[in-house]
Formats: sequence, structure tokens, C-alpha cells
Amino acid sequence: MGGDTYASVKVAAVQAASVFLDREGSTDKACRLIREAGKNGARVIGFPEGFIPAHPLWYNHHMGSGAIAGQLATELFKNSVEIPGREIDQLCAAARDANAYVVVGLCEKLPHTIGTMFNSQVFIGPDGSFIGKHQKFMPTAGERMVHMGGFGDTLGTFDSAFGPMSGLICGENSNPLAIFALIAEGTRIHVMSWPAHLQLSGIPMRERVALAAQNFAQMSKAFVVSACATMDERTIQMLQPGSESEVFLRSPNCGGGSVIVGPDSRILAGPMSAEECILYADCNLELTIPMKVRQDYAGHYNRHDIFHLHVNKSVPNLYTVYGTEVKSDPPAALAHGLRHRARSSRPPAAAEGADEGDADSC
Repeated sequence: MGGDTYASVKVAAVQAASVFLDREGSTDKACRLIREAGKNGARVIGFPEGFIPAHPLWYNHHMGSGAIAGQLATELFKNSVEIPGREIDQLCAAARDANAYVVVGLCEKLPHTIGTMFNSQVFIGPDGSFIGKHQKFMPTAGERMVHMGGFGDTLGTFDSAFGPMSGLICGENSNPLAIFALIAEGTRIHVMSWPAHLQLSGIPMRERVALAAQNFAQMSKAFVVSACATMDERTIQMLQPGSESEVFLRSPNCGGGSVIVGPDSRILAGPMSAEECILYADCNLELTIPMKVRQDYAGHYNRHDIFHLHVNKSVPNLYTVYGTEVKSDPPAALAHGLRHRARSSRPPAAAEGADEGDADSC
């Protein structure tokens, strides 16, 4: 039969612990895992939230204004990633070696500044090019102590050989308007990035993540690669948890949960328990067609005259300086300012009737 053809692509969800609060160590580990997944045939590789250098989990276990939280937050900034920067170059080289699209969660800091951080995903192409980033637009719970919310300029899909791809972080993956925005941009493969655990809710991590991934797939008819972090002994020790928190952190229900879901909402691989592993699945992109033909919420299965979403992708201006066009010496600049004020203070009728000499005489 003729017509269009759609590829099958192998995807991977990396479930691993960061080298906690160690930027260089976490980057090296990420690059090793990228190359490993690439050798195993993965063309799309997703990583957990804040994998480089860590997610600020300590706010679930320590008072936000306390000494332990303050010290860990300082280390988070010192080990955060600038974009562009050396760590991004390393990740790009690993993606090129793996011949894969890579989505990595990291803590981003503004270049040449001290203090401001974002919870971000970076998107890298199989040629080693930096495609772009997404900054979580609403930090969750304790993240608000250290993360600034991103703006609409980093929300959206990016082009790939397999069609539009996208990514969101943790709770964003349940935001109905964010989901609809990505549906409207045609996402076909979506990467979810999750931390090592959620709040102390009593619901196993794997159940929460699977529910979110299946929900996203059902609405978008996209393949969902959901990558969760997990906990290692070094992380637990550095968190300095109390006895109750340590019991929680060592529970098999705390971490893990990585899962890969198809556009029909069926689970293709996972959900994982708490061990470190790379989860793989083969995704036949043609499967999206019968699902979209039935329900395309950004197409024929929507009423555009009833529902219409506006997304602001502009960035608000933080700092504007006026008056820098004056380059003369201070006395001349002062005289210029006096002349300008004299002109602007006169009534319009008087100003129109006055000659230039009168204005200059002020």
C-alpha cells in the first residue's frame, strides 16, 4: 500500500540517582548513561528532574530557614549549571555519540549572577546541537525556596526526526492548560522528568507517575517517556534526615516509578521499582494515527468557537535604563536637561508660538 510511512523509535527512561550536589560527577554520570542507552539503540533518552546536580528534596525533611537547608541550598547554587556552559557541551557530545535526542533535568543558574536558579530541562539533538530548554513555570512546594518560575518563552514543542517533541517537569505534567498547549503544537513524544520522591502522601511514587503519564497520553495521543530519580546511600546521608524521614526515604515505595506509555494509554514498559536502571520501549509512531483520528483535541474533536487558549510566550522586562543617550560632560548635560524641562513645561499653544531662541534662553 502507498501513502505516508511512520517510523518505529526506541525510547529510554533513565532512572538513576544524581551524584548528589556534585555538578561534575552528575554530568559525568549522565553522559555515561546517555552513551549506554545509545549503544542499546535508544533514539530518545529522558532523564529525571534536577539530575544535575540534584533536586532540593531537603525542604521536605528540614525547616526551610534552618541551617541544614541553608547549607544544602548554597551547595545547590555552587553546583548548578550555566547555559551555555561546559556541562552543556559535555551533554551535547554524549548525545552526538549516542545519536539520540536527549532531555536532561538540571538546576540552571543565570550566567554571571549569584542566587537565581531555575528548575529546567535541556533538549539536545542527535547531532550534538543544543536545541533549547524548558524552565518549570511554577515551582512546587519547597522548590519555591530556591527556584524562580520560568516564563512562556520556554513552553512548547521542538522539531525532531520523529515529529514534534516536548517535555514538562513533575507537577506540570498534570496542568491541563500546559497539556493542551503541547497538544495544540502537535507533540508526538513527550518526556516527563520527576524527582526521587514526591511529598509524604503515602501514595507510592510509581502509582502517581503512572497515572500522570497515562492521563497525558490519553489526552495528547502521544508516547510518554516518564523518567524518575531514585535514592542512593550518599544522598540519604547528605540529606541528614530525621528518623521518620529516613524510614520514608528507604521505603521501596518512595523512589522509582519510571514508565513508558503509548498513545492508547497502555503501559509499554515499567513502572519500575526503586532500583537504578534504564527502561526501554519500542514505539510505533503509526499507532498515534487511529487514536488521533478518533479524538484530536486540538483538531476535529475540539470546538474552536467555544474553547480557545491564549499562551503568552513573551518575557517580561526586568530592568530598563533611561537617559543613556546623553554623552556630554555633566554641566552641558545639566543644561540640556534644563532646556528639555523648560520646553516640556510650557503649554502646547505657547510652545507652538515660541521661537527656538526663546526656548534656548531658558
